[in-house]
Amino acid sequence: MSVTAGRSVEVDFLRGAVLIVIAIDHISRGILQHAMLHSYAYCDAAEVFVFLGGYASAAAYGAVASRNGDTGARRRFLKRAGEIYRAYLLTAALMLVGGALLTRVPCAQAAMADTGWPVFARHPWQTLADIALFRRQPYLSAVLPMYVLFALVVPLIVPLTRRAPVAVLTSSLALWLVAPWLGALLPAAGDGSWPFNPFAWQLMFMFGILARIHPVSAETLASATGKRITRAAFVVALTFAFVKLCIDAHPSPGFMKQNLASVRIVSFLSIAWLCAQAVRLGWLRKLADRLPGVVTIGKQGLICFVGGTVVSMSIDAALALARVQTSDIWTDWPIRLLGDASAVVLLVSLGRAASALKARKRPVSVPAAMAWLPARSRERE
Repeated sequence: MSVTAGRSVEVDFLRGAVLIVIAIDHISRGILQHAMLHSYAYCDAAEVFVFLGGYASAAAYGAVASRNGDTGARRRFLKRAGEIYRAYLLTAALMLVGGALLTRVPCAQAAMADTGWPVFARHPWQTLADIALFRRQPYLSAVLPMYVLFALVVPLIVPLTRRAPVAVLTSSLALWLVAPWLGALLPAAGDGSWPFNPFAWQLMFMFGILARIHPVSAETLASATGKRITRAAFVVALTFAFVKLCIDAHPSPGFMKQNLASVRIVSFLSIAWLCAQAVRLGWLRKLADRLPGVVTIGKQGLICFVGGTVVSMSIDAALALARVQTSDIWTDWPIRLLGDASAVVLLVSLGRAASALKARKRPVSVPAAMAWLPARSRERE
């Protein structure tokens, strides 16, 4: 993906689209989830989300460092880690509250168990301590502990990537290879484990950092070599789509996602290369211009992620109350589709509300590359 001055509308658009997809994917009774990325690829929105997180982190670190030096950037990302940690605690609390409410919905007992409420009801204080220490990560909050760790290492990794990208990438690949063994060392309650092994997923985050600091040039993308890679990426993506749709329609085992299996990496990279070509040709920019609400969601990423977890769980519970329980996606499809559409509308509304609120609190303009950070952090600079 090429880097232009200022903020990338394409990145904001992709971040917003991914947040919408994450919300839809977690509406278990919806219809649109069957058309999302995981249905025709061996990766899903999580890979895109983490990749773009690495890209945005590298952009933000560079912007802060250019104004306040590396010391200022290190302070900023230490604060950022604290902000993500608070967002994690808030999301976990919302999951527990949602679980408590779902106890009154007989058709949603499976979803209620995922929230961690049954364990909390039996051992409240121990559960709270486990959540605070990342030993338990209720449902949709599980991706955020990994982001806390990533925010803490960004000040170390970004400068190293500028100076020695090959060495950093090689080290990242080596860490990914031993990630399943290192994952056993992570704090976990009982026989549980982290749904996202950070030792594995750091590779996807690193891909995003590399894409920002050492991007593939437009000339390379348009060259004969770039065209050959594009054809190969298209063949890989099409092959995976055929296998997923026609042969292997069952979800992959959880450990493949937990430890970022190689097939998921190959699947993601093929799609990422095709997206880079779409950016070069201006297709994503045109789409972003036509869908500004999605771009706004991407700009308010952390708020919309937390809000999206509530939206997903609420709509899923509402569909359960409506007794939409059949596995046939064409049965009761109007109300299922209404649930999906409601999630999109609510996320767009949340993004716009958050953007308007921050604009009122921030009369002074902010450098575009910094806009992905929470407003209160920017104001302290």
